[in-house]
Amino acid sequence: MQACGAYFRHPLRAVCLASPFVSAPKRLTLTKWSVLSRYVHLAPEYNFSELEARWQQQWRRESDTNKKVLSSESNSSKDKYYALAQFPYPSGSLHMGHVRVYTISDCIARLETMRGKEVLHPMGWDAFGLPAENAAIERGIAPAEWTKSNVAHMRRQLDSLGFRFDWDHELSTCDPSYYRWTQWLFLKLHEKGLAYRKQAYVNWDPVDQTVLANEQVDGNGRSWRSGAVVERKLLPQWFFKITAFAESLNEELDRLNQWPELVRSLQRQWIGRSRGALIDFELIQDATSPTVTSKFVRAFTTRPDTLFGVTYVAIAPEHPLTKELSQDRTEELQRYLHEVNLKSELDRLQAPIPKGFDTHLRVKHPFTGESIAVYIADYVLPDYGTGAVMGVPAHDIRDHSFAKTYDLPIKTVIQPPSTPIKSQQQSEQTVSECYTGYGTVINSSVLDGLKSEDASEQVVQKLVQGGIGEGHVQYRLRDWLVSRQRYWGVPIPMIHCQSCGEVPVPVSQLPVELPSNITVTNRGGSPLSKVEDWVNTTCPKCNGAAKRDADTLDTFVDSSWYFLRFPDPHNAQKIFDPSLVHRWLPVDAYIGGVEHAIMHLLYSRFITRFLHSLGDSPVPSAEPFTKLITQGMVHGKTYKEKVTGKYVKNSNVRLEGNKAFDIESGSELEMTFEKMSKSKHNGVDPMDLIREFGSDTTRLTILFKAPIDFVLEWDIHDVQGQFRWMKRLWSLVNDFLFHVEQHGLPAPNYDAISREEQKLRVSIHQSIQAVTQALGRDRTLNTAIASLMKLSNTLQEAASEGLGKSFVMFEGLRVLTLLLSPMAPHITAEFWKALAETDSKNIYRFKWCGDSSVTDVHQQAWPEADETALKWDTFNLVVQFNGKMAGVMEVPAEYEDIRSEEHT
Repeated sequence: MQACGAYFRHPLRAVCLASPFVSAPKRLTLTKWSVLSRYVHLAPEYNFSELEARWQQQWRRESDTNKKVLSSESNSSKDKYYALAQFPYPSGSLHMGHVRVYTISDCIARLETMRGKEVLHPMGWDAFGLPAENAAIERGIAPAEWTKSNVAHMRRQLDSLGFRFDWDHELSTCDPSYYRWTQWLFLKLHEKGLAYRKQAYVNWDPVDQTVLANEQVDGNGRSWRSGAVVERKLLPQWFFKITAFAESLNEELDRLNQWPELVRSLQRQWIGRSRGALIDFELIQDATSPTVTSKFVRAFTTRPDTLFGVTYVAIAPEHPLTKELSQDRTEELQRYLHEVNLKSELDRLQAPIPKGFDTHLRVKHPFTGESIAVYIADYVLPDYGTGAVMGVPAHDIRDHSFAKTYDLPIKTVIQPPSTPIKSQQQSEQTVSECYTGYGTVINSSVLDGLKSEDASEQVVQKLVQGGIGEGHVQYRLRDWLVSRQRYWGVPIPMIHCQSCGEVPVPVSQLPVELPSNITVTNRGGSPLSKVEDWVNTTCPKCNGAAKRDADTLDTFVDSSWYFLRFPDPHNAQKIFDPSLVHRWLPVDAYIGGVEHAIMHLLYSRFITRFLHSLGDSPVPSAEPFTKLITQGMVHGKTYKEKVTGKYVKNSNVRLEGNKAFDIESGSELEMTFEKMSKSKHNGVDPMDLIREFGSDTTRLTILFKAPIDFVLEWDIHDVQGQFRWMKRLWSLVNDFLFHVEQHGLPAPNYDAISREEQKLRVSIHQSIQAVTQALGRDRTLNTAIASLMKLSNTLQEAASEGLGKSFVMFEGLRVLTLLLSPMAPHITAEFWKALAETDSKNIYRFKWCGDSSVTDVHQQAWPEADETALKWDTFNLVVQFNGKMAGVMEVPAEYEDIRSEEHT
């Protein structure tokens, strides 16, 4: 018992025994090599298929037994953590992008659970959308049936990867119990004047007689389905007035300091705040000009300092003045407007040579009185500013190109810094390119010599004084067009009555459900308009005959608020319980692709902001997501012909070293990594990987291959490398269990610890620090795995050097298992079960290596490093005698203070 007594006399042991991690009855059982365990084995080989299936079955049973229901009066003393990955569209099968994002979110959710948080990690389905409608057309399957089947299949796939989602909180946007509240949101916005209907241009397929989304129009301006040239057509459309929140949406970006700067920058650009001036150009009415009722053209400019450089005014083809001129519709103007109508707005902006039309109207320059031409120009868009711009060719690239095309004057009025000031005549002689920067104002009367910023201020003052303009802040952001002429979406809850106009559906009549007795086709506009017994109804105001709105909502509306519903997904009385949302919002970590950096995130911020602005404040903050994690895309190895660029299937490729050849032609192929897609033959089926290597290996490969925000270049050799590591870990744990069977479980004896064991403990506890920082603070999951690989190598080396039976080896294996568990949940569950049962007396119940009485590794507390172990390091002490080196000694770090001492 002397060893046992020495064990308890050690000061570190006294601290441990005073803590809740070790109970008093354990004291008399501790000896260095006492048999304190049951004999527990792993299977001889790493049989991942059997192991993963068994654990997944157990987790499903536990999930069915322990339903997670959040109470509105939660008394939990734990801090909350809301981990949310962007929910998927149920296309039918997971792809590697899904695997990446959900592996990241699952790892974070498991980590935060082990760190003592009350975690919400839900999953749902962004279930409305065009693919289901296309399936109905192509396969004769009802969209609801197709979607339901896909959801069931994808859920099985998610389970096969070991993801621990809170399925009790599952929701689907196509469920009437969900979209009832999407319709309620629409009515609330309409009530506040933020949902309105107006005429708007849409992409119209003249063959299929239907509206197309932008992504359904190819690069040649043709319909992806019919091949027809797409037209721009005016139709009545519903909008959400997101511009009412433009200022706060822009300003609050500075406070989102846990968002990637790239995303914030993209949102700023999309919102597009511009400070400038509105300027009225008076129309000159004379016998030679066309007759119009307008008195002036109001233009917005961000550069009032260039006003004296205006040589023409350009208006959009959709401008009200254009409509007045087109009433006479000369053949030339008709042809011009038709050509513009065939172009997308992006094509109009990016055209190298802008197209214009001389209206033969003239306006008066507000300061000089000079007569200036008015053109219609395709590069001017109707929804930015006023739909009219002042043309300053010397200082705007598109204006310069337009002026060159139509031989319009070019007047230089800004001189770049550190450039000698020239006269207007000198400037005109040298103008070949425009200067778009700021500088010193020239050729501008009283403004000459002023800096651009000062000149802009004076121009605005003079405009205000003359009543011909004003300072103005303009946003590029446009109101959100939410109408879709589709079937598979949320019906817009409005009724059109000839007597009463637009009438909201009463809240008591929600949801307005989609009819099921419909044959979906790809022709003739909104499919719902053809369902007579659905579209025909009575007006809630006058009880007269009326019609339902036949459009459905943009699917971005469905996903703009789903994160608010997850805490309370089954509430039939209201959109959600505010107390639950106040408990769980904002989302602590929102994980998704950077491709959603603009639209989805902006719309989600808008809806949350709107709800926050309501009097009863049902949401706790205007911002929905505290931390945003954007993962990079997954690229696959791609082979294509060097001349034609044709993609070649992997089965047709022959590899010779670092080169690839087409089996049929023998020609050498180009090898690249590109975004996975069927058309490029470079996709990887996650289910094939799971069948061959297991889900833990697949997860670890995804996490280890690249930092979260980097593009991940998928290579089968990386999977094989992770699989070999899994098998090495299996052998490492099994070897120790074999030693325990032969010799019994060694008790933790820190008094008799050897120098080699001390070094090993330092590595173990340094690993706890490194992995905790990588997973918790930095979210660098790849470096966490690298640290664990290093630790496993250290343990392997220690075992080969005679420490395979040491209690420190047991400590290390437990720590390794705990640290790895968020990333590889199946194999670590198996390890922990064996290691915990081995420690049947629970004598290793320390804060760094878990509690053996808790057999679920995922319910363990996250390990904390032993500070005492970290100090048990050594340093080399140089010993000198009479100024000459006598030798070097390895000294424990606790004696660091003697390094500079002199001894006699």
